[in-house]
Amino acid sequence: MSVTNKIWKLRKRPVGDVSEGDLEFVEEPVRALEDGEVRIRTVFLSLDPTNRIWMSDRDQYMPPVEIGDPMRGGGIAIVEESRFDGLAPGDVVNSGLGQWSLYMIKRGEEVNKLPDIPGVPLTAFMGPLGMTGMTAYFGLMDIGKPKKGETVVVSAAAGAVGSMVGQIAKIQGCRAVGIAGSDEKCRWLTETAGFDAAINYKKEDVAAGLDRHCPDGIDVNFENVGGEIMDTILPRLNDFARMPLCGLISSYNATEPVPGPYNFAMFLMRHVTLKGYIVTDYMERFPEGMQAMGQWLSEGKLRFETDVVEGLENAPASLERLFTGKNLGKLVVKVSEPE
Repeated sequence: MSVTNKIWKLRKRPVGDVSEGDLEFVEEPVRALEDGEVRIRTVFLSLDPTNRIWMSDRDQYMPPVEIGDPMRGGGIAIVEESRFDGLAPGDVVNSGLGQWSLYMIKRGEEVNKLPDIPGVPLTAFMGPLGMTGMTAYFGLMDIGKPKKGETVVVSAAAGAVGSMVGQIAKIQGCRAVGIAGSDEKCRWLTETAGFDAAINYKKEDVAAGLDRHCPDGIDVNFENVGGEIMDTILPRLNDFARMPLCGLISSYNATEPVPGPYNFAMFLMRHVTLKGYIVTDYMERFPEGMQAMGQWLSEGKLRFETDVVEGLENAPASLERLFTGKNLGKLVVKVSEPE
């Protein structure tokens, strides 16, 4: 029986925001499996700021998506057909580095079967137990090296990564201060996620807020945003502060050259350790991160939200939620039912 796929393909490189016509929604037949392959059906598709980077031809950490190719992305899927001994129909898997499509054909060793943990929803494997959780864990623990009593500031704090970073900081005995874009997000950070304070950058003076909530300076700046917010943080860093550079989302849609930090000298004057990283740098250590995050999740020490968009056809239009700050927690597209 033939199976028809639905795929988003890149037709032209966006200029500024992703616009209608940059990607095209197409239908294609799914080819037959070869030995060692599986056909998987996407249940949840991850939407991430890096999707916008992959659409561009700028220098980046992996080759960009080529014009005419399926849009790159990952998520959670169900095995529907298998010619690989280690997987059977019905198995739930992490699709790895896949694409924006209903179906994918992958080598069996390219996907990982997910455990069935009572009380843990599938969406947890896209949040604390997924790539965003690993990004937060290794960025803070390996680069940020938080110590009890220190102050950790997190930009884009109500996002999938930022919300985990602040909670891990609290588990380590630190003071956690988040920067987010709405009163609702700030309330969630302090009342649900346990941050000590939160600053609404759209309504408040960020500099004044940092001075108020970080009276002893900042020891770790977990950077997701860049731009003006990062520049405001830099003069408030303590000597020997650490700065995991996870993202620069404020510049991903820029159409003109982006100026560097005006307060760049603070890296020298305050002896700051700055390190950019990509979560795949830590692939071999994922079991360590999964064990720690899984334990904290089971102990009720981690809270997470999933912002679910219905329908694969809505994936490109939903990306703007990341760049306008509309999402709370991990943004995903529900592509099909998890059955």
